[in-house]
Amino acid sequence: MTVLAVGDKVPSISLPDQDGRVVDLAKVGKPFAVYFYPKDSTPGCTTEACDFRDSFARLSAKGLVYGISKDSAKSHQKFREKQSLPFDLLVDEDGKACEAFGVWQMKKFMGREGLGIVRSTFLFDASGKVVKVWSPVKVKGHVDEVLEALEAI
Repeated sequence: MTVLAVGDKVPSISLPDQDGRVVDLAKVGKPFAVYFYPKDSTPGCTTEACDFRDSFARLSAKGLVYGISKDSAKSHQKFREKQSLPFDLLVDEDGKACEAFGVWQMKKFMGREGLGIVRSTFLFDASGKVVKVWSPVKVKGHVDEVLEALEAI
């Protein structure tokens, strides 16, 4: 599976957010980051989401941010409410976005191997072109890297 690369266009995918509103990623029209994470309310995913939350004012001054996982809208609603997340979490239960972005891959975890979401972030310019990719993502310090790249657009 090939991960989206710098210069690629955002896949033409529409996903519902936690409230059922549909977001068409090809029509965002301003710079935005999409971060894929394995599961709501797990330690690493919570840390990552809270880092984006804590930097949201600086991020939103330059563009948008969306989190995407295969969790349900109900799970996203609970996670978003519990962590006071100010950005939308998009629902990809059937994995079409994970496949299109190339983040659904074979992983090893606790000695077991299986398919899962590789924690990844994609930064797009206003025209929907990939300008930066982080995959796999190390959570610590990641949001600062995203902010730096977003400011360079």
